[in-house]
Amino acid sequence: MQRFIGFGKSATMALLPLCVGLALLPVSAQTPPPTVPVVKYDLSYDIISPVHSTHGMVSSEQALASKVGVDILQRGGNAVDAGVAVGFALAVVLPNAGNIGGGGFMMIHDAKTGKNVALDFREMAPQRATRNMYLDDKGNVVPGRSLYTHLAIGVPGTVAGLSHALSRYGTMTLSQVMQPAIALAEKGYPVSRSLAQILAAERDHLGQWEASKAIFFKQGRPLQEGEMLVQKDLAKSLRLIAKQGPKAFYEGAIAHKIVAEMDKHGGLINAEDLKNYKVVEREPVVGNYRGYQVMSMPPPSSGGVHIIQMMNILERYPLKQYGADSAQTIHLMAEAMRLAYADRSEYLGDPDFTKVPVKGLTSRAYADELAKKINPDRATPSVDIKPGQPQPYESDQTTHFSVADKDGNLVATTYTLNLNFGSGIVAAGTGITLNNEMDDFAVKPGVPNAFGLIGGDANAVGPYKRPLSSMSPTFVLKDGKPFLVTGSPGGSRIITTTLQTILNVIDHDMNVAEAAIAPRIHHQWAPDVLRVEKGLSADTLKILQDKGQKISVQPAMGRTQSIQIRPNGFDGFSDPRNPDGRTLGF
Repeated sequence: MQRFIGFGKSATMALLPLCVGLALLPVSAQTPPPTVPVVKYDLSYDIISPVHSTHGMVSSEQALASKVGVDILQRGGNAVDAGVAVGFALAVVLPNAGNIGGGGFMMIHDAKTGKNVALDFREMAPQRATRNMYLDDKGNVVPGRSLYTHLAIGVPGTVAGLSHALSRYGTMTLSQVMQPAIALAEKGYPVSRSLAQILAAERDHLGQWEASKAIFFKQGRPLQEGEMLVQKDLAKSLRLIAKQGPKAFYEGAIAHKIVAEMDKHGGLINAEDLKNYKVVEREPVVGNYRGYQVMSMPPPSSGGVHIIQMMNILERYPLKQYGADSAQTIHLMAEAMRLAYADRSEYLGDPDFTKVPVKGLTSRAYADELAKKINPDRATPSVDIKPGQPQPYESDQTTHFSVADKDGNLVATTYTLNLNFGSGIVAAGTGITLNNEMDDFAVKPGVPNAFGLIGGDANAVGPYKRPLSSMSPTFVLKDGKPFLVTGSPGGSRIITTTLQTILNVIDHDMNVAEAAIAPRIHHQWAPDVLRVEKGLSADTLKILQDKGQKISVQPAMGRTQSIQIRPNGFDGFSDPRNPDGRTLGF
C-alpha cells in the first residue's frame, strides 16, 4: 500500500502545527491496528499540498480512524461501509467528540441511483423533558444544569444512525466494520499531545464522576501524552452492538445500564425513551452557487439552510475580484452572516414540531430583500437587525469526517457530544461518554447557550424534540457530478467555516489544502462581534474597523475535513488546526 501524506504551511497560519510521519498500515479483523508512533511537529514546510489518491479517500480528525476507513475501502467496502467504521473508531480514538453516546447527521451520495440522502440521527429530548426544566422558581437559568448534569443528556442517536446507514446503503456487516474499533478500545493506543491537552483542560469536568475518572485518569490526574488509553468497558459495549445490532444499545444490556445511571442521578431518560428513538431520512436542502449545486443538512440542522441563504446573498458580489482576504470580501461575508444568524434565532428548530420556512429562507427573492440591507461601506449594528420575513417567499409545500470511494459514493458525517466530552458523564459499566446536547435547545428565549447562540419558541425544550444544530455536512456537485465533500466541527462556527471552505474553492480557486489553511472569520449577529483568526494584515483589520466592524482576534475556529473529486482521483486535506487529523487514500 502506498502512503499519501500532504504537508503545508501558509504565512497566514504559520503557527499551526502539522502532524507528519504516520505510515498507512493495514487493519485486519483479527489483529488490532498498530499504535501510532511519536508525533513530530514541523513548521518548516512552505508548500501547500493536498493528499492525492486514485481509488478512495478518508479524511477525519484522527489518524487511526482514517486508517480504519481506508482499510475498509481496500477490502472492497464502499464509502458508507468505511464511514460507519470511521464513526465507531472515532468513538474510541477521539473520545472528546467521537461518540456512540451522542448524535449527528450524515449526508450520503449514492452513485448508482444519484440519490442524495440527509440522515438525521440527532439526539432527542426525553419524554419527561419540559420547557422550563433548566429554570429556577424565579424563572432564571440555573447555571450548568443544561451542560454538566444528568438532565443535560439527550437520547443518543449515533448507534441507530450508523447502523441504519450501513444496513440501507452499505455492503458489509456491522461486525466487520466495528471490529477495528473494538480492537482499539480493547488494546488501547497512546494519548496524543493534543488529547493530553484536552484532558488536562477538562480535568474538573471529568473528575467529578468516578466512571469517567476510571477511564481518563491515572493516579488521580488526567492521562498524559504517550500513556495508553485502554477502554475495556467500551470494548464490551461495542462488542455487544456488533453482535446484537442497535437493539443492544436501545433495549438490551447497554440500555439497562444507561437507565440505571439516569435513575441514580436524577436524569430523565428511561427505557421507553431509548426504545422509541428513531432515525429520520430527510431531503437535503439544495442551492446553486455560480453554477455549482450545494447540498447540505436540512433542519433540525440550521447549517444547510444558512449556508445556502448566505451564498444567495453573496453571489451578487464579485468576490474573486475583491480577493480572498480583502477587507471588502470579509465585510460582505460578515454582513451576510449577521443577517442569516438573526433569522436562525427566530425560525430554526425541529421540523417535526415547528414550521421552519426553509423554502423562504433559501429563496433567491428573499436574498434580494436581505441584500438591500447591506451597506458595502459600513457595518450595520446588530441591534438594528431583526429577524427578516421569509414567509412571503415560502410555499405550503459538530467532529466531521468525509469519505469518497472509487465508484463515486460519498459520505459526509458530522456528529457530536456537544462540548468536549459532552456532559463528562460516563454511564457506569458501559465506557460510553454521554452528550450534553440539551443545551442546544433555547433553555430560555433570548438567553444564549454555550456557543452564544440565541433562540426562541421554535427551539424550545419539548418531549422527543431534536435540538437545533449547526452541524453542516455538505456536498458540492458540478454538472450533477460530485465535486467536493466537506464539513467541520466548531459549534456555532461550523456554518461559517463550511461556507468559507466552499467559497475559497469556487471563488478563489484554492485547492483543498489552501482552503483549509486560509484564515477564517465569523459573525453570528449576537454578540455583535466579528471574530477573526490571526493572519489577516493590520491594514485589512484597520479598513474593517473603519467600516464599523467590531474586531476580535481569537484562536483558531473550525477543523475541516475535505475531499475534492478530480478527473484523475481525489485530493483531500485535514485541517492542521487539529494536529491529530489525517487524510489518507490509496
